[in-house]
Amino acid sequence: MDTVKSIVDRATGGESATAAPGGETANRGEFDKPGDFPIESQVDRAVGIQDDMTKKPAPATVQEGDDDFTQYKAAKKLLGKKTIVTGGDSGIGRAAAVMFAMEGADVALVYLPEEQKDAEKSKQLIVQAGGQCLLFPQDIRDEEGCKRVIDSVVQAWGKIDVLVNNASVMYSIPDITDITTEQFDRTIKTNIYGTFFLTRAAVPHIPKGGSIIVTASQVAYAGPPMLVDYSMTKGAQVAMVRCLSNQLLSKGIRVNAVCPGPVWTPLQPAAMSEDQMKEWHNSPAPIGRIGQPSELGPAYVFLASQDASFISGQSIHVNGGAIVSG
Repeated sequence: MDTVKSIVDRATGGESATAAPGGETANRGEFDKPGDFPIESQVDRAVGIQDDMTKKPAPATVQEGDDDFTQYKAAKKLLGKKTIVTGGDSGIGRAAAVMFAMEGADVALVYLPEEQKDAEKSKQLIVQAGGQCLLFPQDIRDEEGCKRVIDSVVQAWGKIDVLVNNASVMYSIPDITDITTEQFDRTIKTNIYGTFFLTRAAVPHIPKGGSIIVTASQVAYAGPPMLVDYSMTKGAQVAMVRCLSNQLLSKGIRVNAVCPGPVWTPLQPAAMSEDQMKEWHNSPAPIGRIGQPSELGPAYVFLASQDASFISGQSIHVNGGAIVSG
């Protein structure tokens, strides 16, 4: 039988929790030293691919103490739950999906067709953790495609206990006059339309006690000048969470957001040039470093579980110490 540690070792490329810098999976030490930071850009692509990153984000090890990372300790908090995670092929979505499986859930992943390689890796980790996994290569800008995803999950599993709207696109453009209509349209339709389409289709199939979680962002509050369109969408998502919470609590469905700070995921190299990546790394969170997806995953488990039964309409800020209002 797989132990939690054996699953984690596979999830992190075989490194132990206290591995020294230089292995396949990035760890805290590398993100403390600018000279060791894996500066790379995939900005010439439409999407970032985690499997192609030089240093891969760690999906299932969490920080313990000042220097070390240790395996996530599951407690079967989501036993038997049926979940959907968009953007679950990589980054924060993969971390949430793998931890859901470690907690006893089955997970359906929704991702772009170009991300198939990453999605297959996520499925492998979910299955190794004991969960069933369904794969849906679907652009969430497509309303009918979103309906098909929800219908397929319900047909397979009968219900949807947890919906995680995590998929987003981001472009780093310092001047608003350089934001093309094509880029603006893609950002709005992916981050807002996609979240809306999936949520609207899923709500009739979410039972009492279910949960909707949206990956918003610290940028909804901070206002970074190079992320105008992306920040607009994240602010809209926060507003949606508050409105939906007020609407759905009577049905016993909780709605919350997770607002990440700077985290090492494929979203960054896909959105930034090498110079922008260097600037991003040199302006870390107050804690003094860039976060790992594994440090976000437990927030999703918490909000999905009954541990958060009295929490709805809220934004959980996992941002390395940045103080925000809201």
